[in-house]
Amino acid sequence: MYRILVINPGSTSTKLAIYEDEKEVLKETIRHSVEELKDFERITDQYEFRKNVILDFVKKAGYDIKSFSAIVGRGGLVRPIPSGAYEVDELMLKELREGKYGEHASNLGALIANELAKEAGVKAYIVDPVVVDEMMDIAKISGHPDFVRKSIFHALNQKAVARRAAEELGKSYEEVNLVVVHMGGGISIGAHKKGRVVDVNNALDGDGPFTPERSGTLPMTQVIDLAYSGKFTLDQMKKRIKGKGGLVAYLGTNDALEVQGRIRNGDKQAELVYKAMAHQIAKWVGKMAMALTDGVDAIVLTGGLAYDEEFMVKWLKEMVSFIAPVIVYPGGDEEKALAMGVLRVLRGQEKAKKYKEIVGG
Repeated sequence: MYRILVINPGSTSTKLAIYEDEKEVLKETIRHSVEELKDFERITDQYEFRKNVILDFVKKAGYDIKSFSAIVGRGGLVRPIPSGAYEVDELMLKELREGKYGEHASNLGALIANELAKEAGVKAYIVDPVVVDEMMDIAKISGHPDFVRKSIFHALNQKAVARRAAEELGKSYEEVNLVVVHMGGGISIGAHKKGRVVDVNNALDGDGPFTPERSGTLPMTQVIDLAYSGKFTLDQMKKRIKGKGGLVAYLGTNDALEVQGRIRNGDKQAELVYKAMAHQIAKWVGKMAMALTDGVDAIVLTGGLAYDEEFMVKWLKEMVSFIAPVIVYPGGDEEKALAMGVLRVLRGQEKAKKYKEIVGG
């Protein structure tokens, strides 16, 4: 039996879980108030605070840290890397401490997992960080050499549900072609071709369909005109792309449940905007289906919006079912995905990758 401690730091929470093989034996989300975090200037300054929260969780659960077979942290903003489980090494730790490729709470995952793994006498891992990059070279060409299409998406959940869908289809992940749609605050749509995400929108920085709070791909000349109008600062323009775009801009809320309620109450504008989001998602499904030149086995809908069977899932099925059957896995269990990624390594089903070897640093 393998016992795995899972550490998933978010901006205002730390999600923790303990797995024994495939079985989840304990799970907890610890919320952090604004007051608790206000004195930390940088994300990495929260290191000791978050580590102590995790140690307290383990102690209260009645486990000795040395009883774990491995410790896995949510992968943070590192260099673009192929999918898989990675042993935490010194180069990875150095880049995460420096925030070299961006600062995010998930950067703490590897840092804390490494420290606790030393105490436990085991290895620390990360699995499928958001910067997983398996895109075809042709998919990175943007239209101008000053701009490169980047792979930033919900890799952890996309890979997990893709494996689940392949199993449901009676095949291995490496045998199927899937279009996976993760629908949350950000929306990423990936073309999974025989085990690799060969094309995907940059779900973080303004590529793809609009979302509850992001504008997605916009008419570029209008964006340039607005940016040079003198009406907005750089920060205000960026907020229009991410944070104050999408449903927020049109309807004043990023809460899809509220929008669904408005539609039920006869709000035609809410229905138009929400269905337009589905329309844009469906168009991107079509784009990614094109990247799978030898056919699509299934389209997989996941993330929080996949719970909305009444509107979003219904509309998307109507729009894209002609391409392939639609499979729906609502939500996204990141802790389970992290644990299963490491379990495959511990069982010898996969070999853990070496970050330094992959990035050549």
